[in-house]
Amino acid sequence: MTDPKTTDAPRLTDSGIEVRPVYAPDDLEGWDPAEKLGSPGSFPYTRGIYPSMYRGRLWTMRQYAGFGTAEATNERFKYLLDAGQTGLSCAFDLPTQMGYDSDHPRSEGEVGKVGVAIDSLADMRLLLAGIPLDRVTTSMTINATAAILLLLYELVAEEQGVDPKALGGTIQNDILKEYVARGTYVYPPRPSMRLVTDTFAYCAERLPSWNTISISGYHIREAGSTAVQEIAFTIANAIAYVQAALDAGLDVDTFAPRLSFFWNAHNNLFEEVAKFRAARRIWAHIMEERFDAKDERSKLLRFHTQTGGSTLTAQQPENNIVRVTLQALAAVLGGTQSLHTNGFDEALGLPTAKAAKTALRTQQIVGFESGVVDTADPLGGSWFVESLTDQVEREARVYIDRIDSMGGAVAAIEAGFMQGEIEQAAYAYAKAVDQGEKVVVGVNRFAEEESDSTEVFPIDPELQRSQVERIRRVRAERDQSSVDAALRDVAAAARGSQNLLVPMREALKRMATLGEVSDVLRDAFGVYQPSR
Repeated sequence: MTDPKTTDAPRLTDSGIEVRPVYAPDDLEGWDPAEKLGSPGSFPYTRGIYPSMYRGRLWTMRQYAGFGTAEATNERFKYLLDAGQTGLSCAFDLPTQMGYDSDHPRSEGEVGKVGVAIDSLADMRLLLAGIPLDRVTTSMTINATAAILLLLYELVAEEQGVDPKALGGTIQNDILKEYVARGTYVYPPRPSMRLVTDTFAYCAERLPSWNTISISGYHIREAGSTAVQEIAFTIANAIAYVQAALDAGLDVDTFAPRLSFFWNAHNNLFEEVAKFRAARRIWAHIMEERFDAKDERSKLLRFHTQTGGSTLTAQQPENNIVRVTLQALAAVLGGTQSLHTNGFDEALGLPTAKAAKTALRTQQIVGFESGVVDTADPLGGSWFVESLTDQVEREARVYIDRIDSMGGAVAAIEAGFMQGEIEQAAYAYAKAVDQGEKVVVGVNRFAEEESDSTEVFPIDPELQRSQVERIRRVRAERDQSSVDAALRDVAAAARGSQNLLVPMREALKRMATLGEVSDVLRDAFGVYQPSR
């Protein structure tokens, strides 16, 4: 019996890696399993960072929440916790991300639109009301103003009587990828790096269980990068953060165990699994060989995964449930420590409560019904997966070496190198979809006439008005002279070398607003203007 006719056209992964018709042991000839793999929980951690992986405990199931007012987001947090979610994940609106209060002219029309509005300690109290901060971990997707949001979180915990050492969670705090892919930067790269390393030092002393950075490939991928570029550019940024912390006088084993990563999961199941495995191996070698880390925890690439927002389609949105399931499966097979699954309606707007619950149930079905959690690294030893892992690692290292030769990630960003590579990859993908070479079900194949039956999350037009009233009330009721004195201390620290978070914390405690603290830093550091 002969094989049916097949096309001679090569099959490529999303990164352009050619996939052979079949894989065999010869594809790994000369390959040393002990060097490449080890056991789960042992160097170089290709097979996972814990010996038992999910047999010991499932990943943390998070659902991204954050919209409108702090009260509304607090309600969604409690809804998701009641539905079985095991960790919180919070989005902030654009003014909060950019360091503007809700009554600033530049905030007009954006308050509460893509996340929750947080202007002061008063808002953070409402956001976290009734949430047991010593028993729930919280991930906050915030970068330029990350230190401010972390300090507000700590202050609320203190008011609740929670010891800072008991607080667990993550701030994204990854400013470099903002210059590369996302754009919510405020200050130039180099003073922004100071804020990052000051946060490392502050948390090492006061919040030792907090993940001080989530070095993010997610937004790099959302901007159009390939899987290889995602891990290469993200690890290059991570190298820059580690070096900056060392240059600031920190010991690598003091802060490196609290570094974490944030990856995207797209539809090409096997390349995504290979990507996660390769990233772990690359990072373990970099930390041991380049930075001479001694603590094994410093070599662990611990990561959160979110399914691919850019893969979701407004056409036939129910198809997104299948896409999210495949992506969640890739993250679990790749060994993620935490996972967010997107709502099927997110190409249309913020996720509705029904979509958020369906996304959470998707994780629970993978975790409790699929069987993929019963053994560590279930795809380990697959000739295809191991070959693909090696190829992803090789191609990522080529990029990392090139960025090193340019002087590191900051210099590469300032030269526009990463941005240009991502633009080219995004153009190639869009062209392939437009020409039908890349199939997107329901969009360029199997399309149907659309109906308007999908529920869309409503935005309250009164939101901005009520938020503006609250911040003006905060300003009217506080001790203004005390706030002014605290802000002068922040300005002095910015001009000097003191850890910025110490005076910032005091100013926020006295009810200074996010925008006021950010303005002080704008005056000291300037505002970044991209050259291209």
